[in-house]
Amino acid sequence: MRGIVKDFPGIRANDGVDFELRRGEVHALLGENGAGKTTLSNLLAGIHRPDAGEIEIRGEPVELRSPRQAIDRGIGMVHQHFKLVRRFTVAENLTLGWHSPRGVIRRRSLEREIATLAESYGIQVRPERPVWQLTVGEQQRVELLKNLYRGADVLVLDEPTAVLAPQEAEALFTTLRRMACEGRGIVLITHKLEEVLAASDRVTVLHRGRNVATVPTSSTTADELARLMIGDEVVPALRSQRAPTGDVMLRLVDVEADDERGAHVLRGIGLNVHEGEIVGLAGVAGNGQRELAEVVVGLRHVRAGRVLFREREITHWPIRRRIEAGIGYVPEDRLGQGVAPGLSLVDNLVAKRYRQPSIGGRVLVSPERARRAAEDLVGRFDIRVGSVDAPAATLSGGNLQKVVLARELSADPALLVAAQPTRGLDVGAAEAVRRLLLEQRDAGRALLLISEDLDELLALSDRIAVVHAGRINGEFAAPDFDVHEIGLRMAGQAAA
Repeated sequence: MRGIVKDFPGIRANDGVDFELRRGEVHALLGENGAGKTTLSNLLAGIHRPDAGEIEIRGEPVELRSPRQAIDRGIGMVHQHFKLVRRFTVAENLTLGWHSPRGVIRRRSLEREIATLAESYGIQVRPERPVWQLTVGEQQRVELLKNLYRGADVLVLDEPTAVLAPQEAEALFTTLRRMACEGRGIVLITHKLEEVLAASDRVTVLHRGRNVATVPTSSTTADELARLMIGDEVVPALRSQRAPTGDVMLRLVDVEADDERGAHVLRGIGLNVHEGEIVGLAGVAGNGQRELAEVVVGLRHVRAGRVLFREREITHWPIRRRIEAGIGYVPEDRLGQGVAPGLSLVDNLVAKRYRQPSIGGRVLVSPERARRAAEDLVGRFDIRVGSVDAPAATLSGGNLQKVVLARELSADPALLVAAQPTRGLDVGAAEAVRRLLLEQRDAGRALLLISEDLDELLALSDRIAVVHAGRINGEFAAPDFDVHEIGLRMAGQAAA
């Protein structure tokens, strides 16, 4: 890719970018939120067309006018927000829109073929299951497998480990290295510097739409990459100090719940979260973390047990009543649940405040006051967007996360349930979010923090509860966290 320029209303996403991918290499693409990484990869995938510059594949200039043309050229992309039909099975998603096989598709033989392909790359997936039954991590594996099934020679992965536990991320990198050894070119878009150093051969850094460096990974350091990304030294990692806690804000008593398939996923959960406390929930993806969060905020029915907020039972309260009582929620799926992608930033940022006199009232919303409120939040939370009238879907993943956090924190919640709050954020933005969470705790609010980044939990949490197979499998208090023991509990080992 040479001299790539791409403009959107009010912003230049790529400004003369050069990028080269070699056969058989893993090439990391780094940059802060809004630096142009996803736009560059979308140009390569045929989703957008460049305003200037040229793209060459195997030395031949090409014009990629559609994703289909990119696929036919051997370019596959695993998007940060997955492109799957939720009602279709894994096998149906893999064959959807693909020209092979033609004619009658024999479901069982197709599922066996896909299962064999998945096993050969160490990807655990069941071809007969519908996508809506899968966790976010499992859906990502389907996206990866879809591109392998279509014979992609160039594979672009946008924040691939954001939805994975550490063990799953390690397995993914093993798979990517195997694919590179087979002659494929891998583009790895990530904000995690340790992943770049561990998994890539070369790294290109984008800053405000421009290529500021392309260097061999072996000749650089995390500090140098961070300086290139954000133009300054990285702020030292936060370390949470135990704060005095107040009364119990959230109490879960023997809570049980089912997942979408009717399977028993929460099995007698008991957990307390106090005022002025961050309780981290650790566990491998798929052990009930998402369902537990949904129980607290009212998105999932409780089949047994009790949920208490400020010692008032809210087990069967509707969502709106919980919001008005002071419960905020940052969901793990920011595009599917966190925002309304087709609505403007103004609409999304005031979605929980439109009944307030400062925004509108019971009947009408004041467009002027709503716009001023949205512009204030955009400035306070450093949301990078050309206009507050832009649809939320046009924002980068990291800026979308900031929109969700801005809306929830501006409502001044007494209890905040935050699932993967720094997923997909660059170093500086993630640090800013973590400071915001600590500020909420220090102000006396209660936080239930769900994260698959164990380092993040260790840095922020006053207590860590480990969930395995729908049960709490141990609790640990700061500052004396036993990382080895936490890992064993996450893997299912019981206390000695």
